[in-house]
Amino acid sequence: MNIIKYLTIFIVVVVALSIAGLFYTVNEYEQVVITQFGKPIKVVKDAGLHFKIPLIQEITRYEKRILRWDGDPKEVPTRDKRFIWVDATARWKIVDPMRFLQVIGTYDQAYSKLDDTIDSVVKDYVSSNPLVELVRTSDLVETMLEEELDEGAVFTDQTATAKIVLGREGITRAILAEAAKAMPEFGMELVDVRLKRVNYVEKVRLMVYERMISERKRMAAQFRSEGEGKKAEILGQMEKELKGITSEAYRISVEIKGKADAEAAKIYGEAYNQDPGFYAFYKTLDTYKEAAFNNATLIIGTDSDYYGFMKKIPK
Repeated sequence: MNIIKYLTIFIVVVVALSIAGLFYTVNEYEQVVITQFGKPIKVVKDAGLHFKIPLIQEITRYEKRILRWDGDPKEVPTRDKRFIWVDATARWKIVDPMRFLQVIGTYDQAYSKLDDTIDSVVKDYVSSNPLVELVRTSDLVETMLEEELDEGAVFTDQTATAKIVLGREGITRAILAEAAKAMPEFGMELVDVRLKRVNYVEKVRLMVYERMISERKRMAAQFRSEGEGKKAEILGQMEKELKGITSEAYRISVEIKGKADAEAAKIYGEAYNQDPGFYAFYKTLDTYKEAAFNNATLIIGTDSDYYGFMKKIPK
């Protein structure tokens, strides 16, 4: 009885395991390679529930989605003998999973193959082009400042004035085209390659920074000099306008004063003509009042006009 019981349990377990291994699911973002005794026989890319032979057939899952590769920064000399650090990144995907399984097998091997292929092509193109081609896309300095520096490019005064032949964009497209040639052999497709960062090695970078600081100081001094010149020009123009305004105001004041003096003289003349004797008497009295007789001796002849009104005073 015990033997029959154990045998029954064994058969149930085997049947359960067989049924469990009979079906498998494929997600939307997956593709599956079915192997039979280790040999790939079929690729399944349709999402859903699928059937396989238990214990005989096995499945290997791979991504349908685009994957990311990031290389390690490499020190590479450019054509103009500038030693720089180049940091590249790429996007790739598995387009032939059966081929990928047969030739590569695992993601680690795939990344190793990408390291060898992309790094080799990047080194070839970096070493065959001058630095300016790697940090700029066009001849416009403004475009380079806005687009390239944000991506970690090196900017110097020499790169600002150089003529661009391929440019950074052209070089990355060429790297992509060259590196992509080897990918179909491994069941892979290289979607994009980018130079994530281009920078000088530490020793040269410090020299570049010093030169950039010196140049910026020179530009700042130039701007300050131009500002001082503009300031002097503005102050000179302001002083000129102020003198013009003051001169015009003085002219108008003199004209007004002249008209007032003429009007006063006219009034005095009209008053004098109405009674010349009274006017002479009144003005003489004014002089008597304003004369400094205190602590002073005044000697006047009897025939003096100044003394004339006094002689007419009745006794």
